[in-house]
Amino acid sequence: MRRAAAAGAARALAAVLALTAAVTLAGTGTAQAAGYRYWSFWQTDGAAWVYAVEGPATHRPADGSVAGFRFAVSENSSDAARPRRAPDFADVCGSTPARPDTKRVALVVDPGTRADAPSGETPPPLRTACARVPGAATTADALAAVAKPLRYNGQALLCAISGYPRTGCGEQLSGESGAAAKTSAADDTTASDGGPSLGALAGAAAVAALGAAALWQSRRRRR
Repeated sequence: MRRAAAAGAARALAAVLALTAAVTLAGTGTAQAAGYRYWSFWQTDGAAWVYAVEGPATHRPADGSVAGFRFAVSENSSDAARPRRAPDFADVCGSTPARPDTKRVALVVDPGTRADAPSGETPPPLRTACARVPGAATTADALAAVAKPLRYNGQALLCAISGYPRTGCGEQLSGESGAAAKTSAADDTTASDGGPSLGALAGAAAVAALGAAALWQSRRRRR
């Protein structure tokens, strides 16, 4: 009877270890999802950056608007890195007076960090500029007025601002390369180290605790 109990305990422990490993590996896989390297376009809600719902080539800002551009690696719009300077029209365009038939657009152009940069390239410094453009101009027109050269692809996707980056356009990064590129500066969201997520580790710990309890109960019955 003791042998049967011991065999049952061994089987229970083996099952626990297998399930723990499966949970941990599942968490590791999630941390290495694919991402894209591109220039994202941002507007403001009056106090903070908001991911734009349309492209700069169709958006027509009013006088006093602020627009931001950030080059980074992200999986989708919900985790995209924001420009690292707050939207502040007065700070950028405060010394530029209003004029009839024109409008002023404050621009924040953030090329991102070294972790975001394509291989062999170094991101230029973050910059701001006040663009004075005709009343019917788009945000793309305002950007072109102060940050040439711009580069677009055949689908009108903005690929480069002021010549950065030299090549590439919204390319997809997969596996470990995408996860590594997302490890950006500390002023962005906390970066992942590519290891198991906290949820996966907590799940593994819970499973291990249940297994220990089962083993204890089995040994207790043997006595």
